[in-house]
Amino acid sequence: MKLFIAFLITIFVFLQYQLWVDRDGVRKLIHLSQRIDNQTAINQQLYERNEVLAAEVEDLKSGFDAIEERARMELGMIREGETFFQVIEKNTQPSKQ
Repeated sequence: MKLFIAFLITIFVFLQYQLWVDRDGVRKLIHLSQRIDNQTAINQQLYERNEVLAAEVEDLKSGFDAIEERARMELGMIREGETFFQVIEKNTQPSKQ
């Protein structure tokens, strides 16, 4: 009977060692939990970016206004009959000669 109890205690100590000290125990669980948290944050950022892009695609598909705004801002296009004014600010810093 004493041999059986000693065997059970030995198994218990071995299992506790694997749980708390071994690299596949609690430390690995904590590490994986941190990786899951980091990946969840990254996924949330990507989800929000995808939502913005999907809304922009829908605007471009459904309306002329979004296409016109994009052409004006990115390509500098103007409508027929409009007058284009370009304002150039005066350089206030003295030039080095």
